[in-house]
Amino acid sequence: MTTTQSKVIRFDHEKLNVYQRSLSFITWLTEFLERVPPKLSVHGQLDRASTSVPLNIAEGNGRFTADDRCRFFDIARGSTLECAAALDVLVAKKVLTDADIDPGKAALSDMVSMLVGLIRSNSDTRMHEEVVPYRTESQSVRYGRSKRKITRMIKTVAVAFGIGVAASGHAQDWPQWGGPDPGRNMYSPAQGLPDRFDPGKLKAGTEEVDLATAKNVKWAAKLGSQSYGNVTVAGGKVFVGTNNDSPRDPKQQGDRSILMVFDERTGEFLWQLVVPKLASGKVNDWENLGVLSSPTVEGDRVYLVTSRCEVICLDVNGLANGNDGPFTDEGQYVVGPGKPKAEISPKDADIIWRYDMMDELGVFPHNASNCSVVIVGDTVYTCTSNGQDWTHSNVPSPLSPSFIALNKKTGEFRGEDDAHIGPRIFHGQWSSPSTGQANGKQLVFFGAGDGFCYAFDAQPVAEGDSSFLKKVWWFDCNPPEYKVKEGKPIKYPAAEGPSEVNATPVFWKNRVYVATGQDPEHGEGVGRLLCIDATKTGDITKTGLIWDFKGIHRTISTVSITPDGLLFVGDFSGFVYCLDAETGKMYWVHDMKAHLWGSTLAADGKVYLGDEDGDFAVIAASKEKKILSETNLGAPVYSTPIVANGVVYVTSNTHLYAFYDAARQAVGKEQAPKVDLNLKKQ
Repeated sequence: MTTTQSKVIRFDHEKLNVYQRSLSFITWLTEFLERVPPKLSVHGQLDRASTSVPLNIAEGNGRFTADDRCRFFDIARGSTLECAAALDVLVAKKVLTDADIDPGKAALSDMVSMLVGLIRSNSDTRMHEEVVPYRTESQSVRYGRSKRKITRMIKTVAVAFGIGVAASGHAQDWPQWGGPDPGRNMYSPAQGLPDRFDPGKLKAGTEEVDLATAKNVKWAAKLGSQSYGNVTVAGGKVFVGTNNDSPRDPKQQGDRSILMVFDERTGEFLWQLVVPKLASGKVNDWENLGVLSSPTVEGDRVYLVTSRCEVICLDVNGLANGNDGPFTDEGQYVVGPGKPKAEISPKDADIIWRYDMMDELGVFPHNASNCSVVIVGDTVYTCTSNGQDWTHSNVPSPLSPSFIALNKKTGEFRGEDDAHIGPRIFHGQWSSPSTGQANGKQLVFFGAGDGFCYAFDAQPVAEGDSSFLKKVWWFDCNPPEYKVKEGKPIKYPAAEGPSEVNATPVFWKNRVYVATGQDPEHGEGVGRLLCIDATKTGDITKTGLIWDFKGIHRTISTVSITPDGLLFVGDFSGFVYCLDAETGKMYWVHDMKAHLWGSTLAADGKVYLGDEDGDFAVIAASKEKKILSETNLGAPVYSTPIVANGVVYVTSNTHLYAFYDAARQAVGKEQAPKVDLNLKKQ
């Protein structure tokens, strides 16, 4: 199916994120230079060097040999570093302060990383932009700047760098679970966010929110009846998982898993992915759960783990810009095998490729498939959700992998973990991976169903006819007293016993932060929050522990860490903790008085979170506990709030809310115009 669109001329180099980032930097710099006397030579040097960056990126991308492309990309990198040095000169001359130039240095740091990635991973394929972590704490060091301030500068790099930074903070998408940082720290440098809301009332006889009765609500959208999926925002679109209890397509009736996509500015429904349920029901695909995975968006592609235990790649525009293929049987997919094909429309998803982990790997998902994939270069990494059967006494597929790598462009299998986790799985596996660089090596971190946290080399290694992700280190997250009592093993899921790792391991400052927990159905019990040295190798259970905190109960939540080292985490019992990320010292604890399924979000000096009773809390991100507001959303909150481009998004079971500070007038007016990269391919 195709649709007619007006012809829009776009060149390949315009689709590169680093090119768009360089234009955004120029927009910021144009206003910035109004504060710099033109008589200073550095004024003209900044103008010339900043202009050189996008020009050389464009010329390099148009070259036909790898050497030529690298040469121009390297020139662009040099011009980026020249801009950074020029900003330092302005501080040295006391024309401006560190605070004045920090936004520019942050953007430049990000651009250098992306350009190095282009150079390192360049191939004969155009528009090949690898995401290769490059920054270290030693980069962009300015004389007299403390280590913490350097870290803060690096962490606040914006994906989309806008003007009006002082007023509105960095314009920044939230393209994956955990935020823009592939370490998946639940932190955003955004500023100007609201600290209180009123979700408003429903219009009589409808499920539509009456915005006239709401406060600080930009827009709201009806979802299904159970919404566990976490929001991602990229390229002007909002993605969220739910079920089909409020069908957007009358032809799609009954229990379905749904990925909904909305317009970021207006909340208008754009398109959806409809996923038919597995016939095995609660064994593999619990009724009415919907899509649990948070989509990962990169460029014009969306990557998602479906309730059918598939990794699926979608076009961000759905079928509105035609069927891009190579997968073209969307009509069959949305109804399931063996049924008459459905008629599809521009409001349906455009599937690029799909990888069925049950068919290809013999995976047996327990109750649900849930993972938010992480991408490194051309590779997608995902948990398989392999687990026990309904009796909770047997792993049907103990030889199936727990963690795999796929080619992001084709879905081709690239490798599986070599940890042999299957026989040791306590129950299920739902952790999402993260990634970071330690000792010069790119690692992927995974919390497994055997209670271990693993670090794998991101580069698969071929062994005979197979390829494996090799263990670099592993850490047993359950201490001895959680496994044995009075000389006898403690059987899972006893309250005082062991747990798997369902939270996402967060990589921060060469450390991994992760907590233990169980399926919420198994209730409350002892937990453990760990800080692990990510630079170690081998079995680091005894050598890699920096600190642990056993005051926490079981949790499925991921930690948030602010640049100044405050760590926030919730547990399933309903307690929220504030700790020192360096030492594990606890500053305070707050009782939400209801179960916590989601994670905390730290942004703008605030911590946002919701609970099972539907209460949505805003707490000051400080060493002293201060509750800023509590609001009930009228339905349970099982998801994690996120922030993108000045707007806080949170889903209740039934609605998606876009919260913003209405007093600042439309957030978009304070930010630089966004460039739509989601263009119809020529």
